[in-house]
Parts: sequence; structure tokens; C-alpha cells
Amino acid sequence: MAALAYNLGKREINHYFSVRSAKVLALVAVLFLAACHLASRRYRGNDSCEYLLSSGRFLGEKVWQPHSCMMHKYKISEAKNCLVDKHIAFIGDSRIRQLFYSFVKIINPQFKEEGNKVKLDFLWHPEVNGSMKQCIKAWTEDSIAKPHVIVAGAATWSIKIHNGSSEALSQYKMNITSIAPLLEKLAKTSDVYWVLQDPVYEDLLSENRKMITNEKIDAYNEAAVSILNSSTRNSKSNVKMFSVSKLIAQETIMESLDGLHLPESSRETSAMILMNVYCNKILKPVDGSCCQPRPPLTLIQKLAACFFTLSITGYLIFYIIHRNAHRKNKPCTDLESGEEKKNIINTPVSSLEILLQSFCKLGLIMAYFYMCDRANLFMKENKFYTHSSFFIPIIYILVLGVFYNENTKETKVLNREQTDEWKGWMQLVILIYHISGASTFLPVYMHIRVLVAAYLFQTGYGHFSYFWIKGDFGIHRVCQVLFRLNFLVVVLCIVMDRPYQFYYFVPLVTVWFMVIYITLALWPQIIQKKANGNCFWHFGLLLKLGFLLLFICFLTYSQGAFEKIFSLWPLSKCFELKGNVYEWWFRWRLDRYVVFHGMLFAFIYLALQKRQVLSEGKGEPLFSNKVSNFLLFISVVSFLTYSIWASSCKNKAECNELHPSVSVVQILAFILIRNIPGYARSVYSSFFAWFGKISLELFICQYHIWLAADTRGILVLIPGNPMLNIIVSTFIFVCVAHEISQITNDLAQIIIPKDNSSLLKRLACIAAFFCGLLILSSIQDKSKQ
Repeated sequence: MAALAYNLGKREINHYFSVRSAKVLALVAVLFLAACHLASRRYRGNDSCEYLLSSGRFLGEKVWQPHSCMMHKYKISEAKNCLVDKHIAFIGDSRIRQLFYSFVKIINPQFKEEGNKVKLDFLWHPEVNGSMKQCIKAWTEDSIAKPHVIVAGAATWSIKIHNGSSEALSQYKMNITSIAPLLEKLAKTSDVYWVLQDPVYEDLLSENRKMITNEKIDAYNEAAVSILNSSTRNSKSNVKMFSVSKLIAQETIMESLDGLHLPESSRETSAMILMNVYCNKILKPVDGSCCQPRPPLTLIQKLAACFFTLSITGYLIFYIIHRNAHRKNKPCTDLESGEEKKNIINTPVSSLEILLQSFCKLGLIMAYFYMCDRANLFMKENKFYTHSSFFIPIIYILVLGVFYNENTKETKVLNREQTDEWKGWMQLVILIYHISGASTFLPVYMHIRVLVAAYLFQTGYGHFSYFWIKGDFGIHRVCQVLFRLNFLVVVLCIVMDRPYQFYYFVPLVTVWFMVIYITLALWPQIIQKKANGNCFWHFGLLLKLGFLLLFICFLTYSQGAFEKIFSLWPLSKCFELKGNVYEWWFRWRLDRYVVFHGMLFAFIYLALQKRQVLSEGKGEPLFSNKVSNFLLFISVVSFLTYSIWASSCKNKAECNELHPSVSVVQILAFILIRNIPGYARSVYSSFFAWFGKISLELFICQYHIWLAADTRGILVLIPGNPMLNIIVSTFIFVCVAHEISQITNDLAQIIIPKDNSSLLKRLACIAAFFCGLLILSSIQDKSKQ
């Protein structure tokens, strides 16, 4: 799929038509899949709780994946917060008792089966009989003692005591028929779950349990489901069937110690499902999409929907008028010659048309974003990491990258094609890292941290080089860069109701761009043209960089000062996440030196280039053979040394502490390995470079239309076929990212004009827009509180 996307973009002659065809195909796929999912939900129901309680599969030995939704793993504090002042009762046999113990251990892992001081009850009623009926009836008559959640189930004791007789099954049916109305009455105000009986492993059963067969269990389960579901004639029963434990048991009962009771890991999975069923709708965890209703639209989202609707309507009207005008200019016949003459009228595309068209397309794309990650239309699944799920795709894209290579237009160090290539393969690796859940594997995590640092290194290198060579500190350049970096994120913040800091990488590169700009734009402005006449200016620039390094060190060791700066309004609205700026502090601190390293490298490289120390001709090594071989050897050793260190990391916190200081080692080693040999500098991977041109859009779009639940899960467009799902979702994802890149470029030309007076007016309008947005956001936050 990656190769297909590249091939569509590679053909420059038919670029518009090939990419356009791919995007049309992607649009058709989205409409078809949306229609299929809508039909499926109408037919099968829209309640993800039913899927959680009745279906799923194991992703690994202990990782349970419900059908169509994500299950949250509750921490102790979350569970206690959810169940505060709640009464939860388990009633049944020894299997229900074990489920009870596992449920309590979620709240208190130190809980032992000998004692229980938590606010949960277990009532021993191993048979569905008069005793159980009296207990349930008492709850219906006493509203104060009635539990908020009731988990009930029993059958194996009836099979055992009555030796599996048919009379016992008949009596079971009569007894469960008598308690069904009581359970239904309780279910109107409480959550009532009837746990179906799990299968047994007959080979391990003791002699006094041999009569408990899976055939008998199926008969008892069938009776319970039939009676409880028919307890209400005119509507669906409110008593929920907890049948998912049967599926779990089918995979794990072989690990049972006695053939009857499930292993602990299986009971913990069932208990966690119960916790998700009850608590997801209360706490609304991001990665717990099961049993969560669609979040209500905020005022800002409603206004955004109105804006995009008006844009689409306006563009359609504009298009119809334009088409009718075009028809009037159709070819006419010359009466004298009898030949057709064409009215040749070159009508340039107006800025208004481009604006309306761009917002029209953006509105449709944002609708897809919302459907994927907010509307609960498409399915979501949890990530599950395996080494093969990460390394096999990595090998595949590396082979493709090597296969598609071309000669570079220039052979300078870090030329445009090479930097696009670098960004491209890094972005593809990061995407695979995210979708495979490889963050749980520390060596991979540490190497991905270097890739993120390399992006920031390029930020320092690229912007420093531009300002140093061009000397363009004008407001137009600044606005162009800020717009291209932030446009998509600002739109997503509005449409997806997420804070700016949520998309952490964009705030990071935005702040660092402004730091670079301020550092170089402040008096005295030192640029290459000025410095060439006097070496004194080089020392002046190094002094500036030295002050920048001191400022970075000051903020690094002054967390209080850092938090005070970014907690000031309106900065706090941009950099706070969950009410504080700690996440921003953590992200900034993690790569605090690498932008400075990029600026310093650019300065040294450009100074050496100016003095013609480097040999950048085609096929020539960067230095003399001896120096080149020595530097290559040092680079390879440094690169491997860092990889060995990163692979031997045992503690993420300790390795993160060292990362800011040592990540530059592998970055510089890679640059030297890639650029010292002349033949390596003369070619580049056009495959990777194509993706590098849309790397920012790929990084941001993945949050909602490739991954799901704000990157915590995986989007499922085609359930039941993971490989086909990845192919289709990736194809749509790449097409959307490419289209957004084009939209951003088109809008940047219109919204950020080169004329300063027009630009200042636009900036005033943009400032007014953001002020209004901040005010609405503040009002919205207060209403939530």
C-alpha cells in the first residue's frame, strides 16, 4: 500500500490525475464503509456493551480484545473513584465467588480470599432455589439495601448434587422462571448481570464432578438465556447476559487446576470486563470505548459544523454558477466558413473559489475525522505488541526505499531531497511504532526518541540555515511557517475538542521556531553576508548561541520558572493538558538541546562550506580519503555504541534523563555516514522523499484516522481481517494527509499575502478569531465544571 501511494505520487506528468484518482477511490471507499457500518449497527444494534459482554478474542496469552471496541485497564485509584458510595453484590456458587475475589483485587491488589473489608458483598447461594429467590426478593422490597450492581449465576452445583438428572434441569428452569421477574424489576434501577456457566475441562475433573459435562452446561445456559430474555413480553430484557466468560474459558480452561475453576488470569479478564461495563460510562477513559456514548457536541464544534456546511454550500453555488457561465461560452459556428470557432476566454481561478473549494474539501475531511474517532461509527481495537508486528513492516519499507532511488539534483550535505528522504523514512518508522504498540519495548522506544530528536535537529538546522543565508526576518516568512505548522492542528483542536498541547509535536516545533527566530532576529542581526567581511561577527553569533544555551539550561533546572511562564494566560490555554503544564515540561525537556545542536551544526557546516574545506562534487568524498575513512569509522562505532546502550536500557526514566545529552551522537553519526561517501550523497530514495514531503500531515492525521481513541487504539474499518483493514485504512489515511498538505499550501498563499499592509489586516482578523475562540473555550470549560 505504501508503494502504491508512492507510485501515484511519483508520476509527475500525470500527477494531478493519478493522485486525484486515488483520492476519489479513497472517498468511494469511505462512503461505502460508512454505509456498511451504519447498516450493521442498525441490524445488530449500536450498544457496544453487548459486544463487550458477549464477544471478543485473545490478542495474546492474556490480552482480551472485545469485538468493535476498546477495553480500559483500570488502575486502583480509577476503580475506587468509580465505585465510591456504590454497593456491588455477587450472588452464586464458587465460580461467582472467584469472580468476586478477582473484582475486589482490582480495587485492592493486596486483598486475600480469607478476608474482605471493601464495600462489596458475596452471598453464597450455589443453587438457583428458594433461598436465592428470597435474597433477591428482599432487595426488591428494600430500596436502601438494594445494590447498584448485581452479578449472579449458578448451575454446576445443581448438576453435581442431582447427578446431572433431567429432573434437576426441569427444576432449574422452574426456579429461574420464578426469579426472572424479580431480576427484571431490579434491573430497572440497578445493573443486573447473569453469568452464564463456563465450560469445564472434563479430563481434569475429579470423580465426584464427572457428571458436570459441557453438554449439561450448555443445556443449563440455554435454559437461562431463553427464560431471562423472555421475562418481558413487549420489550428487551434489562437483565444482561454475561456470556463473554464462556469465550474466555474456551481458550484457557486447559490451564485450570481442577477442570472446573478458571485460572486466575482468566478470572481477572472477566472482572476487568465487568469494571469496564459499569465504569466506562462514569469515568469515560479515552482508551475505554466500550459502553461509552458519543460525546455531546460542544458549542465550538457546532459553530465549526455550521462554518463547514456554509463553505460546502457556498462552493456548490459558486461551482454551479461558474459551470453555467462556461456553457454560455460554448463553440459557435462561423456562417461564412461553416467552421466552429471557440470563444477562448482564459478565466483565472479566483482566490474566493480556491478558498471555498479548500474549506469545502476540508469540511468533508473533518467529517471523516469525526466519524472515525468521535461518532462511534467505526470500530476500534486495542494495540498489541509483538516483535514481528514491528520489525517485519520495517524491513518491508526499507526494501521499498532502497528499490526506489534516483540521482539527486545537487550533492551538497543535507540537500533538499536528502532531508525529505530522512523525514520520510523516519515518519514511516514512527507510524509503524505507533500502530504496533512498540512503546512497551524499551529499546525500540529509545531509538524512536532519537528519530523525534532528529526532526527537531532538522528544525534547528533548516531554519538557522535559511535566516543565516537569506537574512529574511520579515513577518511574511514567520507567518508562512507558523501557518503551515499549525493550521491542521488548530482545525483539529476545534473539530475534535482537544487542547493544542494534545498534538505535542506541533507546539514543540512552533516554540523552537520562534526561539530560533528571536535569537537570530534580535540585535545585532548577524547573517552570512555581513559575517563574510569580518570574522568578528562569527564570534558574535557564537555568543548569541551561547546565551541561548544558558537560557535552555536555566529553564531545564528551574521547573518552577518554566511552569510560571507557560501557566500565564493565554499561554496556559495552549500548553496546559489536564489542568497543568507538566506534559509540556516533560516534552520540552526531553529534547531540550537538540535544536541548539542543529543550529550549531548548520553554523559549522556553512562556515566550512564557505571556506571550501568540503568537497561536495558528485561522487567525491566529503574530505580527503584518510580523513573521510577515519570519520566514517568513528561514526559507525558511535552509531552502534548508542544503539547498544539504548538496547540495554532497563529503566525508562533513567534513559530519558540521559537522552537529551546523547541523542545528538547518533544523529551526527548518521549524517556523516550518509554524506561522507560521494556516491551516497549523490542518490536518494524517492520513495521515502515522497512521504517526507507530507510527514507533518502524516504525523498529525494518524491520531484520529489511522489510530483511534486519540492514538490509544487502532481504527477498524474492516473487522475480522486485520491485514485488509490495515491496507485500506492506510490507503485512505495517506490520501487524506496528501490532500490536507495541498489544502494547507493553497490556503497559505491566500491567507498569508506578501503585501505587508494586507498581511497586517489578515493578522488582525486572525487575532480576533483566536480571542473569540479563547473566550468560547473559557466559557465551555466553566460549563463543564
